[in-house]
Formats: sequence, structure tokens, C-alpha cells
Amino acid sequence: MPGAPRGPYAKTAAQRDRILDAAMQVFARSGGRGASLREVAERVGMSEAGVLHHFGSKRELLLAVLDRYDRQEAAIDHPDTLPGNAAYARDLLTRGADKPGLFRLLITLAAEATDPDHPAHQYFVDRYARTADTFAASLRSAVNGRTDVDIEALAHLVIAVLDGLQLQKLLNDDVDVLRSFDLLTQALINTYAAP
Repeated sequence: MPGAPRGPYAKTAAQRDRILDAAMQVFARSGGRGASLREVAERVGMSEAGVLHHFGSKRELLLAVLDRYDRQEAAIDHPDTLPGNAAYARDLLTRGADKPGLFRLLITLAAEATDPDHPAHQYFVDRYARTADTFAASLRSAVNGRTDVDIEALAHLVIAVLDGLQLQKLLNDDVDVLRSFDLLTQALINTYAAP
């Protein structure tokens, strides 16, 4: 019967989790390029070789951190919300305000990943494409067949606002991201909702 790992596998899984926790903190503070395996190793009380035993390279560790984020995000229950709608986006902003390290990590890495040679470049290209598709589907439904609305451009606008609000919150904790997002949502409804 499958279940939680036992024996040496349980220790390996627990050690990988500890490494990923430390790596997330280091990558969030220093970015993908500035982060060092040495610092990750020191945070978990092991050698760099020990970290490399679990993750073959710094690139693999970075991608494992991003994969872990995606799995955690997928596991969160969003009652009565579908990805792409305003309630879901508002929920993301709320969780971002509660966990600034996570959004610092994503914003830092996304900015670095604009370089096509960055190890997370394709991850962020794909992530933004999925997010744009999700928001576009929700917006398409909200405008109820209107043909005068550029849905794709509007989806990218919403993503840009979400990213910008998260960045502003990291720079200034007094920024009320939820109020700002609610104003945008109301403006979109007033402008684009089907008559």
C-alpha cells in the first residue's frame, strides 16, 4: 500500500525538503545568479557536496524550488473560485502579502529570467503563457461574446497589475494591494462587462 516514504527514503525526502526551504530563502534574497550552494548548505548544516547529492546542480535546485511552488499552489483549495477570475487573483495577492518571501523569490527570478540563458527562462515563459491563457478564458466569459474587447491584451494588463502590486508591496508594506486590485476589478467590470 503506497504511503509516506519510510526508512532511508523518508530521511532523504525530509532532507530534500529542508534543502528546498533553505534554497527558497536564499534564492528569494539573492536571486538565481547571486545565490550560492554554499549558503544553502550552511543553512541546513551540510556540505555543498551533500546538497549536490540531492540536487545535481544549482540549476536543478532552482528548478526544484519552482516546481515545489507550483505543486503547493496547485494543492491550495480555492473554494468557489476558478483560476483566472478576480476572486482567485485577489486570493493570490492575499497570500503574497502573508508570505512576502515567496513573492520576492518569484519577482526576483522572473526579472532575472528575462535573459534567455537563465536556467528559469523557459519556466517563466511557460508560466506567464499559462497565466495569460487562464485570465483570457475568464475574461472571455465575463464579456459574454463582446467582440470589441482585446481579451489577450486585457489578460496581460491584469497580470502586469498583479506583478506591479506585488513588487510595490515588497518595497512599501503600506501599499494596500487588495484595495488597488479591487479598484481595477471594478473599473474592468464597469468598462467591459456585457450590458
